[in-house]
Amino acid sequence: MARNTNFSKPKDVKGTLLQMGSYLGRHKITMALITCLVAVSAGANILGTYLLKPVINTYIIPGDIPGLIRMVILMGLLYLTGAAACLLYNQLMVHIAQKVVGEIRADLFAHTQRLPLTYFDTHTHGELMSRFTNDVDTVTEALNSSFTMMIQSFINVTGTIAMLLILDWRLSMIVFVFLGGMMVFVKYNSSRSRRYFIEQQKYLGSINGYVEEMVAGQKVEKVFNHEPQDFAEFCRRNEAYRVASTKAHTYASMTVPAVVSLGYVNYAISACVGGLFALSGLTDLGTVASYLVYVRQSTMPINQFTQQINFLLAALSGAERIFEMMNQEPEIDEGQVTLCNAEEKDGELKEAPDYTGAFAWKVPATVKTSDSGEVGEKDRLIPLRGDVRFNHVVFGYTPKKKVLNDISLYAKPGQKIAFVGSTGAGKTTIINLINRFYEISGGSITYDGIDVRDIKKDDLRRSLSLVIQDTHLFTGTIADNIRYGRLDASIGDVKAAANVANADSFIRRLPDGYDTMLHSDGSNLSQGQRQLLAIARAAISRPPVLILDEATSSIDTRTEKLIEKGMDALMEGRTVFVIAHRLSTVRNSKAIMVLEQGQIIERGSHEELLEQKGRYYKLYTGQFELD
Repeated sequence: MARNTNFSKPKDVKGTLLQMGSYLGRHKITMALITCLVAVSAGANILGTYLLKPVINTYIIPGDIPGLIRMVILMGLLYLTGAAACLLYNQLMVHIAQKVVGEIRADLFAHTQRLPLTYFDTHTHGELMSRFTNDVDTVTEALNSSFTMMIQSFINVTGTIAMLLILDWRLSMIVFVFLGGMMVFVKYNSSRSRRYFIEQQKYLGSINGYVEEMVAGQKVEKVFNHEPQDFAEFCRRNEAYRVASTKAHTYASMTVPAVVSLGYVNYAISACVGGLFALSGLTDLGTVASYLVYVRQSTMPINQFTQQINFLLAALSGAERIFEMMNQEPEIDEGQVTLCNAEEKDGELKEAPDYTGAFAWKVPATVKTSDSGEVGEKDRLIPLRGDVRFNHVVFGYTPKKKVLNDISLYAKPGQKIAFVGSTGAGKTTIINLINRFYEISGGSITYDGIDVRDIKKDDLRRSLSLVIQDTHLFTGTIADNIRYGRLDASIGDVKAAANVANADSFIRRLPDGYDTMLHSDGSNLSQGQRQLLAIARAAISRPPVLILDEATSSIDTRTEKLIEKGMDALMEGRTVFVIAHRLSTVRNSKAIMVLEQGQIIERGSHEELLEQKGRYYKLYTGQFELD
């Protein structure tokens, strides 16, 4: 039975076909060969059936046995040629399909990595993952089988109809009536089944989401004795899915039996009328025999063709979603300033070919810097110190709502700057703007006197290291996860970074130590241990600017005190931005910024802010709590 799909039709068939054609066009010679082989296979089947007429009229009725043997051998060679062509084009199509889909998947992944964070903010992970799984799988299956089957079905249908008209146009009128009835029935039945398949998929998604939610929330469900209510809700969703699924498969399962039954009736009537024509001398026996075989062959290609059209539209719909993502504008990067290794030679800063522990910004002559205020005469090197300044910065995730309003601050090289404030005050947003995850609406941000918009994003981010509250660990060993901060780091560097983060002791207690495999975002570790590995990953990258966004939120107070010395060593000589709810972690900061509703309402050292007895004082003394 042909497939039924639950996908909606593509919105832009022409545009999707053009993009899909661009991938197939890379293999146009092979695709042309496949098309020729499909035509040979279908043509051999059609011509072989037609040869029944001369076989019966010229050899069987007159009793010409040697001639009959020659014709049988000829028909055998013809069908063998068709079978060989079929085998060859199927093998070629599978090879091309996997190659094309591999290219699409690689291009999609590469483009995904270039998309701005705003795209991921507005699309769920499941929605994006479905592009790589469901949509790509649908395109793969369509290329593997439907493409060639569509060509073969089209040739079979047109060839069969042409041969029916050539053999006897009067008998063909009967066939056309039945074929028209089949197509009307198939179209009606397909539209009904597609409607219920869409409903089925909707309810299936509802069930999957509900089950996932319930499994994740088992503790809460048991604590509040909510099992009966949750089971009742599951039964309601399950019943809706059952009803839609029953109707969908009822209509879908009717298509083939109904078409086959109509085909049998068509064959019986054609046989009776053809027999009467032969007895009346209106046609010969060979024509009737050949004609009836074509009648039997006419049903299946039409059924296949109709079903394959539906499936190809579903595949095009999946391809459209893939190309829609690939057509999204990538992250804009107009920066020209790059980061390079540097060394001092003859009292002058020079670019070094290898790692020296010192870095410099390589500034083209066309780029202005704040120290000169004008372009230079030649490319120049500016030492990377970690001087970060916000000048009247305005930003909003959407044009209608500002998150930061006229923010001005500076962090001199080696200073530790802390941000405190309620949730939504704009603390993390400031960190995101330093990394250029988002573009500011007004003002400017400079890094060592260079506007960050003039620095290439990859080079800008190489000069920074970030530890966030939501730690993400990758599948691999603990050593690999720490080395993610600097891929060329030796195992000695890995262990030194783990020592700085105070992670070495718990790593050594693990059965395989640094070779312990992590899966599912480090689910075999505690949240605090995962956070320590994230800190070690930041330490190994040796960045001049370090950003800690609630970096110790998942670490208990005792462990936090243990790593303070290591963190101080990590932060020594580096510009550090810290976001923390625990005010004890920011007391030694050079400056503390208190934010509220996107504005800095207080700034100063720990002692200065306590003397002001404002918001920070109330937070520190417990008179006011952070939301």
